[in-house]
Amino acid sequence: MSKVVKFGGSSLADAKQFEKVANIIRSDKDRAFVVVSAPGKRFKEDTKVTDMLYGCYESAAKGEDFSKVFEKIEERYRDIISALGLGVSLEKEFERIRQAFIGRAGRDYAASRGEYLNAIIFADYIGYDFIDASDVIFFREDGVLDSEKTQEVLSKELKKHKNAVIPGFYGSMPNDTVRTFSRGGSDITGSIVARAANAEIYENWTDVSGFLMADPRVVESPRPIEVITYHELRELSYMGATVLHEDAIFPVRLAGIPINIRNTNRPEDCGTMIVASVDPNKDNALDAVITGIAGKKGFSVITLEKDMMNQELGFGRRLLEVLEKNNISFEHLPSGIDTMSVVLNTSDIAGNEKHLQDQICRAVDPDSISFEDGLALIAVVGRNMRRAKGTAARVFDAVSNAGVNIRMIDQGSSEINIIIGVSEHDFETAMRAIYKEFIS
Repeated sequence: MSKVVKFGGSSLADAKQFEKVANIIRSDKDRAFVVVSAPGKRFKEDTKVTDMLYGCYESAAKGEDFSKVFEKIEERYRDIISALGLGVSLEKEFERIRQAFIGRAGRDYAASRGEYLNAIIFADYIGYDFIDASDVIFFREDGVLDSEKTQEVLSKELKKHKNAVIPGFYGSMPNDTVRTFSRGGSDITGSIVARAANAEIYENWTDVSGFLMADPRVVESPRPIEVITYHELRELSYMGATVLHEDAIFPVRLAGIPINIRNTNRPEDCGTMIVASVDPNKDNALDAVITGIAGKKGFSVITLEKDMMNQELGFGRRLLEVLEKNNISFEHLPSGIDTMSVVLNTSDIAGNEKHLQDQICRAVDPDSISFEDGLALIAVVGRNMRRAKGTAARVFDAVSNAGVNIRMIDQGSSEINIIIGVSEHDFETAMRAIYKEFIS
């Protein structure tokens, strides 16, 4: 059984990082297929190659001189090649890209060249075959991944290679132009390759040793998460836990392939294993009621009150139709007998509150309506919560004892998460209080 390994931009930022990655791959003969990102930051003030490429293309599209920035990009790759003592030359590639920029080949093409060039270098360095993602990953006319065509073509191609390097982040459209995933999309490429290779495991190597139980910027030295289910990960990712692109889950989930988040700079760490499910009889984390805590600021609440609301047919539908017509999606719908609240991203309604209020009033004629900003949401997630009595009470007591008022409560029907809303200025206090309650 083979392993598919993906390395992020920080893992391949310079020649020293290339050496670390090569050592990791050579230490396990099963690491057969490698997906690489474009070079990331080498230090805090550095610029990612992808951002430099975007800047170059914007200048080219305006007819401006982009040669100085492009020379810096060329220098990044030449420095890696020189430091590794490689004989590969990218000069023809540089010229081809430069001419494509002048010909306005598109932003997606420009952004994809960072991964493309890095994959050529790394394949030469480690002695693996090179497979261009444009030849094996396909998008439909609407820009959505054509997963079945990709699976068919890519699986056939991988069978021709014992080992190969594939650039992440992009594929091709039906007209043969380049299409990229959203930022962080190399994670998705790795997942697609893992499915096509029928891999034993998909290792995603980055600059952290897996997921942590809370944001280290809020909670000091939070514990690492050893095992997490896809479902739990989706809940935490929605609330801002961004170690892995959340769309990277689906291809491997279909095939039942686990994901292992690892740290390139600490390869001895086991990292976090992401799995479809955990047998409760074999779960080493049975004593841990929660798996993790995550949260985000920047939400608003629209609250409506109306007598006998529960007996008025279509009230909720008409309210949601107003949001739909304004291209606004809701986050949560906490409600009572005669009240209904809608939690939205503040950025989606900013500057449009009065217009939205008028439309809602015409649609449902509430007795009262109010808009409140400054809400933060905190998700407490854990597969063991459904078996532990009093979990919600512990969350509420911890927040209350910290002097924080809870403005919203929502628990999913799956019973693996509890979401509370608090004022933004109470966000960090509430997060720390919940973590302290469950992790002593």
